[in-house]
Formats: sequence, structure tokens, C-alpha cells
Amino acid sequence: MARTWPPLLLVSLLLALPLGAIAEEHDAESSGQRWLSELRGGVLAHDVGFLWSNFSEEEGIAFSAEAIWSRAGLEVLWGTLRPNLGVTINDRGDTSKLYGGMVLEYRSSFGLFVDLGFGGAIHDGKLDTRDPDRKELGSRVLFRTGFDLGYEITPHHRLMLSFDHISNAGLASPNQGLDTLGVRYGYRF
Repeated sequence: MARTWPPLLLVSLLLALPLGAIAEEHDAESSGQRWLSELRGGVLAHDVGFLWSNFSEEEGIAFSAEAIWSRAGLEVLWGTLRPNLGVTINDRGDTSKLYGGMVLEYRSSFGLFVDLGFGGAIHDGKLDTRDPDRKELGSRVLFRTGFDLGYEITPHHRLMLSFDHISNAGLASPNQGLDTLGVRYGYRF
């Protein structure tokens, strides 16, 4: 796992450059736009075995894209709550997902931020299988939790360590869950 981090960071940064350029062009053209808060993209290790799910069966990396709406957001519990919609796509044909929900962001005055995400996900993985290389997720619709720890390089550019977990929370059987962990770039409007 330790040898995969430098390539993941490099690929994430290479993916982020075009995303930032597109976002800057869009921001310049529509300075009055207030509905989109941030676009994020990155590369995540797929089905990380040492976190919440506690074991790994699937392989590859996941490419991540996410949109966060509402620049103003809603002030809740000393943070800002905003809706989000995202996707992670596995490069080997294992479980990919579409997710949505809310992100609660806490920002510091010196550039650090923490995001807590919660909501639901729809995936294309296995529900129940004997394949030892696939997770058994038990339900097509799952709960999703996410966590981002990042640094705001400038008011528009951000880098973050991202984690997310999907599972059915024991409401269906089996419930193996799936974790992703990696780096992402965010462009704030």
C-alpha cells in the first residue's frame, strides 16, 4: 500500500489541473452564479482493508468526481451544511457507486478544513456472491459516510485526504461494506 501513494497523488494532481482550468473558465464567465459551491476530483484506493470494513477483497483504484451545491449553505453545529452528488468508478470493473447527501464542513482561519459527509449510495457491485474477489454488499441502496481532511491552498484551490464507507448498516445480509481512501483536489467557486 505504501508504494501506491506517490502514483495516486501524481495522478490526482494531473486530473485536478484540467478540472481547475474548467472551473476557473466557468467562474469567469458566470460570476453571478451562486448554486455551485465546489467541484472535486481525485484518485482513491479501492476497498481498503484496514479501515471500517476491516478486510479487502476487491482490487484497483477508484476515480472520484463530486459536486457540492449552495455557496451560502446552512449554518449548523458550528459548520456549514451543503448538498452533494458524486460518483466513484473502479478501474477494474469492481464496485462503482453514485452517491448523494449532505456535507458538513468545518473551516479554520488558517486553511485547514474537515468535511463530514452522510447520505446514500447506489452501486453496481455484488449483493450476495461466492466470488472471493468481490464484496457482498447485501442491498443495492446503501448508506454512505465520508470524511475529508484538507488544506485550502488559495481561496479557490484545495487538496484533501478523503475516506468514504458504504454499507447497509446491518439492515440486509450480507453486510461486508466497502471503504475507499485517497487524495482529491477541490475547486471552490
